[in-house]
Amino acid sequence: MICVVAAPSALAQTDAQFAKANQEYAQGDFKESISSYESLIRGGPWNANLFYDLGNAYFRTGDFGRAILNYERALALEPHHPEATANLQIARDEAHALELQPSWPERYLRFATINQYSFTAAVAFWVGVSCLVLLIFARRRSAMAAVLLLAMFSILAVAIFSIWQLDRGVKGRALAIVTADNVQARIATADTANSVLALPPGSQVKILSTRGDWIYAALPSNLRGWIPAKSAEQVRL
Repeated sequence: MICVVAAPSALAQTDAQFAKANQEYAQGDFKESISSYESLIRGGPWNANLFYDLGNAYFRTGDFGRAILNYERALALEPHHPEATANLQIARDEAHALELQPSWPERYLRFATINQYSFTAAVAFWVGVSCLVLLIFARRRSAMAAVLLLAMFSILAVAIFSIWQLDRGVKGRALAIVTADNVQARIATADTANSVLALPPGSQVKILSTRGDWIYAALPSNLRGWIPAKSAEQVRL
């Protein structure tokens, strides 16, 4: 009963905070709207439009790195968000941000999301298990059940491979966005080490490992190097 009463109240409060943030944005108070949007994100729940609006607010202040970060977060939640897609490209052009190139399997597998592959894998698994049980306990083995079993476990294998490939790909959980200015990827964890690549704000990197205050990352142009951990943020929270 307490949950039933509390939930609409919390929802109404969130809607009021979102409306306030939108009003601040409309009035040109972009820094205030950023603070309000980020407060909503800390409190949850999240949705693509919230990150999209936060990205717009950062774009208006000229912070292209964090604008791109939040457009990417919007698209991680809703891959077919047309406004976020369009604004992401505009922000990248403004910042001259560098992008990671997907591997050839990832390019072909990106027509579906990880969630869709997961659902497909679950369905294929249980249909395959049902066929296996039928083959084991049926008095007469059905050729159709055997063919369906083979097909389901083939689909399961492809779905699992697709999930693994996308999760470790350029749009996977290791994706991070450079949010600081004048970031240099270096060959070692020292500010005096030789630079591998200059990374404009909004550039994509893939985190491979961390060491203290440094991140070892896969970089655009098939390079690798160390960047300060405070200079980049992961897309997936």
